[in-house]
Amino acid sequence: MESTDDGFLAAYDAVLAARWPASTEAAEIRTPYGTTHVNSVGPAGAPPVVLLHGGGTTSTVWSGTARALGTAHRVHAVDTVGEAGRSVAGERAIRTLRDQMAWLDAVLDGLGASGVSPAVSLCGHSYGAWSALHYAAHAPARVRALVLVDPTNCFTGFSRRYLLRALPMLLRPTVRRRRAFLEWETRGAALDETWLRLYDHAAAFPAARPLTGPRPGPEALRALRLPVLLLLAERSRAHDIGRVAASAAALLPRVETAVLPGATHHTLPLAAPAEMDARIGEFLAAHGRGD
Repeated sequence: MESTDDGFLAAYDAVLAARWPASTEAAEIRTPYGTTHVNSVGPAGAPPVVLLHGGGTTSTVWSGTARALGTAHRVHAVDTVGEAGRSVAGERAIRTLRDQMAWLDAVLDGLGASGVSPAVSLCGHSYGAWSALHYAAHAPARVRALVLVDPTNCFTGFSRRYLLRALPMLLRPTVRRRRAFLEWETRGAALDETWLRLYDHAAAFPAARPLTGPRPGPEALRALRLPVLLLLAERSRAHDIGRVAASAAALLPRVETAVLPGATHHTLPLAAPAEMDARIGEFLAAHGRGD
């Protein structure tokens, strides 16, 4: 019988085989916090885009976006250290926001050592967007353009109802609890079964909880001069998207905002409407090439 790790890794590989291009390349980047796994597609030397996934999902959730952007960009989807995935945490744990930023510094350094330009476009969903926004404030010279997909804890807090629904899953993440929460938030949307099997295995994966922390400060956000694309899920239960949009508009000097029709927080980015990747592609064509 397979161990939990073997079952998870087999499910991970099944998603890559079913949903990702055959040309997908894997890399392992050594950092002070462990080894970070990256799935990359697209022409070497093309403008680089780094994708950061939300909590509990792995980099494989970006398959559609990687395919869409991979014709004109070199796309790097990262497995976050401390989450279920192929990254392996080291002896030094990520305990603070400073650690998280140092980890991302090391990841970008590793990609640069492979021929990637020092400046990247950074795209994150949910918790990944929180990390991306903090990183843009931490190292603005290293970020060419920023895409935030239904970002949580960036401009407003979570919905109280969302947190109450998530609490049992967070306290003891069983398959049943994770599926029930996903069913509620997505309103029963049909999700890819191959990916769902990986999602189920992640419930028992021996990983640390991801770092949580404060929202970026207003002063740091007002100082950001890079272009930002904010994409909000029309039916998100994670937060009030109207409040998110208003707060972002008041704080970010260069933000474009769009609402993704029919999307919920957890249907993104796996089952995103076509508008999402089209908007990201147009935005990066305008701002993500370093011209």
